[in-house]
Amino acid sequence: MLPDSLSAVHAAALISLGMLVLALLLTFARLWRGPDLADRVVALDLVAVLVIGIIAAHAVLTGDAMFLNAAGVTALIVFLGTVAFARYLEKGKKG
Repeated sequence: MLPDSLSAVHAAALISLGMLVLALLLTFARLWRGPDLADRVVALDLVAVLVIGIIAAHAVLTGDAMFLNAAGVTALIVFLGTVAFARYLEKGKKG
């Protein structure tokens, strides 16, 4: 059983935080070994998504909603970066 101070929500946040960190380590391995630029771009995008998930899990653990604002801003910036990478890769194929 869980101690009284650790609710089910906090336990789920801690478990998901551990899984996100493990996924982040595996993604860094793909980023390092990626045979192609497209693989590295996808891995970098996944790193950003995992960091956003870590920020969200931290917001649940601390109860501070300001971290969710930071996660939202980070998601918007990552989206713009992904679009820029896609345009760069598309130009490289045509030219």
